[in-house]
Amino acid sequence: MKRRLIAAAAGVIAFAAGAAGADTVSLRVLGQPVGSGLIQQKKEQPFFEAFAERSGMDVQIEFLPVDVSGIPDTDGIRVLRNGLFDVVSVRGPQISRDEPTILGLDLVGLNPDFAAGKTHVAAFMPTVDKAMQKRFNAKLLGIWPAGPQVIFCKPEVSELADLDGLKVRVGDQSAAAFVGKFGATGVPLPFGEVQQSLARGVVDCAITGPASANSGGWPEVTTTVLPVALQLATNGYAINLDSWNALSAENQQKLQAAIEVLTDEIWTYSEELYVDAMNCNTGPEPCVHGTSYSLKAVAVSDKDLAAVREALVETSLPGWAEQCNKVNPSCEADWMASVGAELGL
Repeated sequence: MKRRLIAAAAGVIAFAAGAAGADTVSLRVLGQPVGSGLIQQKKEQPFFEAFAERSGMDVQIEFLPVDVSGIPDTDGIRVLRNGLFDVVSVRGPQISRDEPTILGLDLVGLNPDFAAGKTHVAAFMPTVDKAMQKRFNAKLLGIWPAGPQVIFCKPEVSELADLDGLKVRVGDQSAAAFVGKFGATGVPLPFGEVQQSLARGVVDCAITGPASANSGGWPEVTTTVLPVALQLATNGYAINLDSWNALSAENQQKLQAAIEVLTDEIWTYSEELYVDAMNCNTGPEPCVHGTSYSLKAVAVSDKDLAAVREALVETSLPGWAEQCNKVNPSCEADWMASVGAELGL
């Protein structure tokens, strides 16, 4: 079934691409899930639909959200390598099982706020790009955050210690290791399956950004949000190297510049959405961009904030480094020389 869906998507795209003129660049773009929320709906998709105007290129874009394509979001970097799509909006946590280097941008405890995230992404992005080019024939064009990742639970919780014995949907191994410290079991699930999994008791809690949770209807099946920011959920845009090398130098420059403008816009928009979405999920006004719910927001204790800070050196960094070094021998050394140097480690 999966192969038929992918083949069908490729067939539609190939037909559309064939309609372009001989001098027109045709790019197939696999985007974020529609269900992931307003960044996809208000920033990413409109950007690619108006890409010729935004970039100044003579280009035809065929844009397909990953949850419409039938392709699992965990396969994003694989379809980029095999050339099924030219550009992919890669979901960092989801593709980290294939390319763990990308997790070094956003380990639990590394990015407590957007300013820290910008600094650490700039420091480590060249290492991630190098790894993706070597192992997946893909060039990394830009990185952006979905926003602070917080914990939504069906049973009422008041602190991280209450996760003991619960099943928690996580986006990557770093988050799984963190909740495991409190006796919880990390369960990887695609975003589109989380709402029903919460409703049916497959998982008790789930981690995502407030805006995505609101768009996905999570407050309909949960009671509590614990707004301790674990990660920023970094995502990005990457292009197949063969597709990149086929572009003229002028078009490469135009494409890169346009993506940088988009990622800058998303950094700003993501920060705005976080505040509004927390209001929407818990009831206070204003709630501008989402649906209003009445979740209980737990006050985050100093103990829990300290646990997140300490997680970087105690669990997330050593666990990630061991895994990453197996596929990228210089992974930890590169991180220490860049992000580690920023942190004074």
